[in-house]
Amino acid sequence: MSGISEMLVRRFGDGGPAAEGAGENEFVRRVLQRKTVRRYSEEIPSEALLDLLTACALSASAKSDFQQASILRLRDAQKRAAIAALFPSMPWIGNAPAFFVFLGDARRLHRIGELRGKRVANGTLEGFFNASIDAALVMQTMILCAESSGLGVCPISVIRNEADKVAEILDLPDLVFPVAGLCLGYPKAEGYVSLRLPRGVTTHTDRYDDRALPVSIDDYDRRRDKIHSIPRDQQRSNAEFGEAAFYGWSEDKARQAAKAEGASFPHFLRKHGFKLD
Repeated sequence: MSGISEMLVRRFGDGGPAAEGAGENEFVRRVLQRKTVRRYSEEIPSEALLDLLTACALSASAKSDFQQASILRLRDAQKRAAIAALFPSMPWIGNAPAFFVFLGDARRLHRIGELRGKRVANGTLEGFFNASIDAALVMQTMILCAESSGLGVCPISVIRNEADKVAEILDLPDLVFPVAGLCLGYPKAEGYVSLRLPRGVTTHTDRYDDRALPVSIDDYDRRRDKIHSIPRDQQRSNAEFGEAAFYGWSEDKARQAAKAEGASFPHFLRKHGFKLD
């Protein structure tokens, strides 16, 4: 089995085609082996490297060249501590060597319209959607470039659950919203390659087909449990749903999704200039 095929097995549980086209593509190998890192060494990435990673991130694709993403690096210790205090179960937000917030920025295009005497109503659902995707592409580009430079990262999407407080701490104006944070630093310990859903569930050809989902999810749950079993004391909402004899990935995610996160986010967006129509 080739190195790429072994990586595919580790990531998805199956090797698929021989991946002959990948050859010894180092970037492909890094992507297949990427890991989330929450523990960092005390070494601080250089300013030159962080500046380069920001430039790389902003080289990502952008919808219609509107470029509706902004990056906010949080260096102020008090502001950093204030955001970390909102999420005490995630201490890496406060102790990672570097922390960035990726913003959907529909404001800039709106202001450009004003500067050029054109009416640009960018608080629509389309404006929000475009800015969100731009920010996500920028963040993912920084993630891949940071990892290729020997750094580890941890995206923090939970900041949207406290969007009002985060926006106040960061002085975000209307039409600018947090998409996710990103912890960044040199890894202190090796993470692990997270087993992803089988590609038969997440990839389709010519038509969407999820008829095999029940069987595929059950198989995935069993395989993932053998690698990374969820401890009994980490089962969610047992008071409501009861203790599960077998607690796999799908049971965990169904319970998590049943407790809707980010319920205040639509209110935040409407309060900050979005009509979402």
